[in-house]
Amino acid sequence: MGNITASRTQLRPDPKFDSLLASKFINCLMWDGKKSVAQGVFYRALDEIKKRVPDQEPIEVFTQAVENVKPYIEVRSKRVGGASYQVPMQVSRARQQSLAIRWILNAVRDKKGRPTHLRLADELVAAFNREGVAMTKRENTHKMADANKAFAHFAW
Repeated sequence: MGNITASRTQLRPDPKFDSLLASKFINCLMWDGKKSVAQGVFYRALDEIKKRVPDQEPIEVFTQAVENVKPYIEVRSKRVGGASYQVPMQVSRARQQSLAIRWILNAVRDKKGRPTHLRLADELVAAFNREGVAMTKRENTHKMADANKAFAHFAW
């Protein structure tokens, strides 16, 4: 693991499920420092997931959803002799997690017109089933890397 940020070292597991990932997700979901609001949204979303996927623990569905969205490879711009190449690179563990969380939240925030916890539940269940907007984002990232693997020799 590369550079460890303070948020990483000070992160407390969330009160309900004792999960570090859930706690990180709630922090990313939070706006204007309103953690209780973010927690409310997150836990309501998990309650909703419990109704939709009755045979699974909701926290398991959430963890698996994030796991499914994690990209293993991405393209980074690299300048070589005046030209920019999209070079495929391995994604570090920490970056995989933060990208997965960011993509899920962006997918949720882009949908309008329904309560956030319902949109979040939708996206998490979709990601759990390997579909949805965040999953599409991951597929596209992998496709880009695949399409540019001719430039892989620039990765150093």
